[in-house]
Amino acid sequence: MPAQPLELILARQFGDSLGMPCFLVDPEGNLLFYNEAAETIFGLKFGETGGMRVEEWATVFTPTDSEGNPIIPEDLPLVKTISTKSPAFGSFYIDSLKGDRIHITVSSFPIMGRPDRVLGSMAMFWKTEDA
Repeated sequence: MPAQPLELILARQFGDSLGMPCFLVDPEGNLLFYNEAAETIFGLKFGETGGMRVEEWATVFTPTDSEGNPIIPEDLPLVKTISTKSPAFGSFYIDSLKGDRIHITVSSFPIMGRPDRVLGSMAMFWKTEDA
């Protein structure tokens, strides 16, 4: 991984210490890290995937709505945050790599450095019960 700003290094350390699943990307949306709690949902360790471009991670877990219709990457909260530099929120289903269909709720936010530098974005998510 190329050298990252201190804020992203600290964000990764913060995410690594959480029991809540989280996902960290750079300003272009390239995956930098997801934590152990996210690994249990995705069914794959970060060490096995490493970094991924936004086009890969936004589709690899097959995000769908409640009726099974695919969700385009641009409608995912983290992708919205990357493009708008604003927080986003949403719920949808993913297919884990273990074959489980899981309903998750996601909150994402930009990581802003001084002065107004967008350094990346982070998403935190959790399993939710079907509506």
